[in-house]
Amino acid sequence: MKIELDANDVAAYLKAHPDFFNLYADLLAQIVINDPHNGRAVSITERQLGALRDRNKQLEAKLAELIRFGQENDVISDKLHRMILALLAADSFPAVVRILHEYLGGVFDVPHVALRLWDVGSLDALTDFSPADEDTKRFAAELKQPYCGSSAGLETLAWLASGVRSTALIPLRRGEHTIGLLMLGSEELQRFYPEMGTLYLTRIGESAAAAVLRTLEPAQT
Repeated sequence: MKIELDANDVAAYLKAHPDFFNLYADLLAQIVINDPHNGRAVSITERQLGALRDRNKQLEAKLAELIRFGQENDVISDKLHRMILALLAADSFPAVVRILHEYLGGVFDVPHVALRLWDVGSLDALTDFSPADEDTKRFAAELKQPYCGSSAGLETLAWLASGVRSTALIPLRRGEHTIGLLMLGSEELQRFYPEMGTLYLTRIGESAAAAVLRTLEPAQT
């Protein structure tokens, strides 16, 4: 009886019998396959070497990408470190606001930076600091981590600057209680996107909240 085998059957057999080509070593010299790059017939050994070279190129490209990401993260970490040091040295709430705008808007090159606070210190005396509405408070309280993505659908946050297409919204908290929201906005649709990491944004939020609480509620720190 003739047994029909397909390619999967052959592949499964060779995987299950790794010593096959040891037993039939002369078969390797008789097998020729097409080179995927130029179509000429090559031995299986040449094909394996070609596959290894292709794999090596892929690994080199991946390594170069990882190095580039590492260098970019080093730059971001350095900027964040300098901002945190500046916030630690701030001796007043206006100084904290100035530093946030100076670093986020300047050093990090974010076109739009805005801050809203509530249930913290005495904000009535700050003439240039508009109060947050209930929609903003509710939105911030529901955030489990910084929001990154399109500004579409956030029309209720009326304080978003006109023309902003993507945004990062960072909740500021005192323990489990939300006390504010820090907004970073850009006209570029992909400047802030849903899949981006939020580790640095979370640290920015924690540092900003600590500086705000220290300068607006000094007796409680």
